[in-house]
Amino acid sequence: MNMLEDQDQNQNQDQNLDQNLDMLHAEPPLVKRVQEGAIARVTLARPAQFNALSSALLAQLSNALRQIAADASVRVVVIAAEGKAFCAGHDLQEMLAMAGETRPPRQSDPSPQTLPSPQTLPSPQILPSPQAPPPGLEALFAQCSRLMMGIQRMPQPVIARVHGLATAAGCQLVAMCDLAVASQAARFAVSGVNLGLFCSTPSVALSRNLGRKQAFEMLVTGEFIDAGQALARGLVNLVVPAQELDAAVDALCARILAKPAVAIAAGKELFYRQLEMGIEAAYQLAGQTMVCNMMADDTREGLSAFVEKRRPAWAAA
Repeated sequence: MNMLEDQDQNQNQDQNLDQNLDMLHAEPPLVKRVQEGAIARVTLARPAQFNALSSALLAQLSNALRQIAADASVRVVVIAAEGKAFCAGHDLQEMLAMAGETRPPRQSDPSPQTLPSPQTLPSPQILPSPQAPPPGLEALFAQCSRLMMGIQRMPQPVIARVHGLATAAGCQLVAMCDLAVASQAARFAVSGVNLGLFCSTPSVALSRNLGRKQAFEMLVTGEFIDAGQALARGLVNLVVPAQELDAAVDALCARILAKPAVAIAAGKELFYRQLEMGIEAAYQLAGQTMVCNMMADDTREGLSAFVEKRRPAWAAA
C-alpha cells in the first residue's frame, strides 16, 4: 500500500520545495532519518525554534515519511525531536509574514457575493472573509493537513516519542500518530486561542482521539495538561520517567514487530477507514478485510501454529 497514491497532485508543492532545499547544501537538515533494522526513526531537528513546523520542515518531514511508506523493510516508524520541546506547533513568524501586514476589514454582515461557498467557510456573522485569502497561509495549512493525513495512510504504525512540550500543531502531530509514548516531563496544549487564533486544524485530530468535552476544553481554554492527564484523556498510550522513554518506545516497537506485517498494515487501513463510516458500512468493510486477511500466507501460518500448539514462523519476521 502506498499512503499517498491518491494525493500525487497535492504533493507537487512539497516535492518542489524538497528539490529547492536539496540545493542548499550549507543548511543543516530540519529532519533526520535513521533506520535500525525494521524501525525507522525520524527526528525533528530544529531545536532552537522548539521544532516549530515551518513550511521547510513540513516538506522535509513529508518527504521522509513518503519514502518510508514505500519501503517494505520498515515495519514501525518513530517520530522524535531534538532539544527541550517535541514540537511547538507552526512557526508564528512565518505565519505572520505570510499573512502580511494588512488585516481583513471588519464586516458585521458581509455581502454574500464576496464569499466563497458557505460549505467551505465559517458563519460570516462570526469571522470576516478576506477578499483574497493569503495564498501562503492557505498553502501552509494544506501542506500540514497533507502531512497529518499521510501519517494515517502509512501502512506502518507511527509512534510519537514525546519528551517535552507539544503545543498547537505539535499536539496535533501527537494525536495523529497511531501511538504515543510520553515522558513524565511532557506537557500538551492547543493554545492558539490565547493568541486569538482557535486551533482549528488541531481540533480535527483532538476530537478524533479524545472525548469531545475533554478536547473542547483544551481548545477553548488553551491550558496545558501534563503527561498523566494526557494519558487519562487518551492522547498518549504510555507515560514513563524520562530515563525510561527510549526503552519504553523500543519495547512497544518490539511488540508490533512480533506480529505479521500484512495483518498490521491491513488492520491499520481498516481501522481508520471504518471510523468515518456508518456502522453498517463499517461492518461490511471489516468483513471484507477479514476475508482478504484470511487468504494471506502469514495468517494461515498463524492459525496452523495455534492449532498445532507451536510458535508461528512469519514470512517477514
